[in-house]
Amino acid sequence: MSILESVKEMLGIPAEYEVFDNQLIIHINSVFSVLNHLGVGDGKFTITGADETWEEYIETEDDLDIEEVRSYMYLKVRMIFDPPTSSIAADAFKAQIAEFEWRLNVEADDVDEL
Repeated sequence: MSILESVKEMLGIPAEYEVFDNQLIIHINSVFSVLNHLGVGDGKFTITGADETWEEYIETEDDLDIEEVRSYMYLKVRMIFDPPTSSIAADAFKAQIAEFEWRLNVEADDVDEL
């Protein structure tokens, strides 16, 4: 599945609506940089449009949970692109992001040890 299209879907943006694509691509690539610092994925991976897929980013046979990576990507992009207006919701997003960061870091360490 396309990384850009899946993020757009989670944000409630139809795939054919391309007005925000450039902004979303920048934010997605920024999150890939953060994931690299957490030990997840290849530090050189970026997207340029809707052609790049999750399977290109992380091999499905890795022990990393691709669904956690997708959820993390959504939450981080959402906080940059369209943050919640409620401080309670924003705090909940931040807490979930922190938990995903911890889990992904631990999982990446486990994969490296194999």
